[in-house]
Amino acid sequence: MVKIGKKEKNGELYKAILLLKNEEECYNFFQDLCTVSELRAMEQRFEVATLLHEGLIYNDILERTGASSATISRVNRSLSYGLGGYEVIFERQDKK
Repeated sequence: MVKIGKKEKNGELYKAILLLKNEEECYNFFQDLCTVSELRAMEQRFEVATLLHEGLIYNDILERTGASSATISRVNRSLSYGLGGYEVIFERQDKK
């Protein structure tokens, strides 16, 4: 098992996500699973990651997304030193 922070992850959630077949199923699942604020936070982080990937600077991202500089910095750190999860998505999006 891979560790998330100090606790071991439960792979069942990730396996369940892989069973979703389309955007509507994914949307419905996450609506049931998460609070509105959790969803908005994840959506915002992904938007920040996308804009950083496109080369925008912090101030422009802050204006466009309303994300705090701490959030932008955290996402940037994940892009630079993370496990490559964002890059997998960006590569696959670029191929479409």
